[in-house]
Amino acid sequence: MPSPSIFAIVDCNNFYASCERVFNPKLNHRPVVVLSNNDGCVVARSNEAKALGIPMGIPEFQIRQLIKKHQIAVFSSNYTLYGDMSQRVMDTLGTLCPDLEIYSIDEAFLSLCGFQSRNLADYGRLIRARVKQDTGIPVSVGIAPTKTLAKIAGGIAKKSDSGVFDLTGADRNSILAQTEVADIWGIGRAHTHFLHSHGIMNALQLSEASDQFIR
Repeated sequence: MPSPSIFAIVDCNNFYASCERVFNPKLNHRPVVVLSNNDGCVVARSNEAKALGIPMGIPEFQIRQLIKKHQIAVFSSNYTLYGDMSQRVMDTLGTLCPDLEIYSIDEAFLSLCGFQSRNLADYGRLIRARVKQDTGIPVSVGIAPTKTLAKIAGGIAKKSDSGVFDLTGADRNSILAQTEVADIWGIGRAHTHFLHSHGIMNALQLSEASDQFIR
């Protein structure tokens, strides 16, 4: 009998800002923002910059006073650097789990089928520690039976102190009830509006919808 599917999503935290910090440790604990190619808009923020209320996509000229007041470090996008750091992260992940699917420059799915005999949360912590050790990049790890659920787990992991969340051993219904449909992987604004119009506000309600409705 085949082993049940288990996926981990590994997501680099504030990736572009974290890449800049790898080569300049003095930036640790200092607000950092990265701007788009033409230095027009914010495309990445450190946690410290987020705490100052700086939103994604805001034009740089609108936050110049904040930049000066809080000594925010500002960088132009360096996609050569980010691509190189992404490859380092993916290479490290490949040594930990050969069944690797690169999803984006800063995210990858790992198939943990066959790892069920291990404590999955502990393995997630091992992944975090190894990536940090080998690359300097902090990551979050969400673990669940499907990729969609792993993305939800990854969102929770980003907000937790441990940086790891294993949905396989959690109260799934409670978590789904707290997950807005807009936060489900692959559901855009139009689908969110449609689901809301039918009284479906969270992931649990969506999971309980009939197959006919889903089609």
